[in-house]
Amino acid sequence: MLFLATPATAQPASPAAPPAAPAAASIVENADVAAAQRLFTAWIEAQIAMRGLPGIAVGVVHDQQLVWSRGFGFADVEKRVPMTPQTRFRIASNSKMFAAIAIMQLREAGRLRLDDPVAKHLPWFKVTPAGPDDGPITIEQLLSHSAGLPREASDHWSSFDFPTGAQLQALMADRAATFPPQTRWKYSNLAYGVAGLLVERISGQRWADYVQAHIFDPLGMAGTSVDRRDPLLATPYASRRPDGSRRLLPFVDSKGMASATGVTSDVEDLAKFISAQFRRGAGEGANILSAGSWREMLRVRSVDEDWQSGTGLGFAHSRYKDRTYVGHGGGYPGNTTMTLAQLDDKVGVIVLTNTNDSNAGDIARQLMATVGNAVANAGKPATNTPWDPAWARFAGRYRGSSDGIDQVVLLNRQLVLLPGTALAAETKVVLEPLGEGRFRLTAPTGGAAIGEIVRFDETPGRPMRLYRGDSWATRTDDF
Repeated sequence: MLFLATPATAQPASPAAPPAAPAAASIVENADVAAAQRLFTAWIEAQIAMRGLPGIAVGVVHDQQLVWSRGFGFADVEKRVPMTPQTRFRIASNSKMFAAIAIMQLREAGRLRLDDPVAKHLPWFKVTPAGPDDGPITIEQLLSHSAGLPREASDHWSSFDFPTGAQLQALMADRAATFPPQTRWKYSNLAYGVAGLLVERISGQRWADYVQAHIFDPLGMAGTSVDRRDPLLATPYASRRPDGSRRLLPFVDSKGMASATGVTSDVEDLAKFISAQFRRGAGEGANILSAGSWREMLRVRSVDEDWQSGTGLGFAHSRYKDRTYVGHGGGYPGNTTMTLAQLDDKVGVIVLTNTNDSNAGDIARQLMATVGNAVANAGKPATNTPWDPAWARFAGRYRGSSDGIDQVVLLNRQLVLLPGTALAAETKVVLEPLGEGRFRLTAPTGGAAIGEIVRFDETPGRPMRLYRGDSWATRTDDF
């Protein structure tokens, strides 16, 4: 968010309103967005034909609006039931985001702390530690996949017989940690099964009832449920065999693992959920968490060794083409799913499929790279501060108190700040105009005075000064 200010010779003015974002209607009608939809449609239709995929439902969200959604292929191949944005799917591990939100809601209510040992609330939670002095496993470690717990609770992915809550509790005595807590990122469905039991113990409600009352209903997610035999569910298909056939898979009740993998939803409901991640403050819709809790959830806690993926609290983080996305993927018998959101652009995508070999994550990244990027560009607010040619006078060299030199360089209708000791010409930060001779220092990294005001003091009788935040340097002709 940008705030306008007055020239250096005047008193600061009140902050001005940020530029208005384009209306959702203008984004939908944008020619580049429509072109990106045609490109993605051509690509995904070829994928379905060449790979024999049953069906796919997709959606693209901008801020508070589902700007594009469509079904491809079939929800039921044999009955020729077309796939639509209203078709429902088992969204599998996307469920973990809701489990983490439930924990954060109880934290906001003062019912728990993230650094509480799990055993404080669940005395039966006793895991053989990996080392002799590991310390207790905390709630935060459960949610950030840093507890070192085994991935699964039992053979449920093979047998399709998931443990009940009571069975999950009983088997914990035989579980042993694979790593000490906080050693590395290690994905664990077991950890999220325990998180759901924490919600039940602290709230006094069944997990399904809690998320229905505190998340689904407030967000208007009327088509979302937990382990329900919904008549709108897509028919689940196994991976394609060498002869091209696909076996039908059964409806599977996740029972005591519902908080890890048991939610059913559709494109339209998940669009409402993604929009909730972009809201901060009143006026745009229901807030299921405070802005502070959202920021805490979406902060990276654990990363994998290659630093390309990791997790916050319930939300997975991934790097793709030098950008960071949050969301989650999921795999369930006959369903693979993916949600991705780019928080700065306020753009999210949803991909839901009714088979296990669709590579929903790859499809989501292609959807983001085509329609998502076009929507992000169309949704950028128009600048309220046109370039003023008179600002060219600020270009020049400025000497700091330790005799270091910074250069303000005039590009094409843009000023950039280039350190005198920069080892490369691309080492620059942009001076984003705020109007009336003031600028904001912007750059991809968070060092120096990034985000603070840059102004030029032209007090008569002395050399011009460049102020960056509270520090200043003096105009000079020499190095």
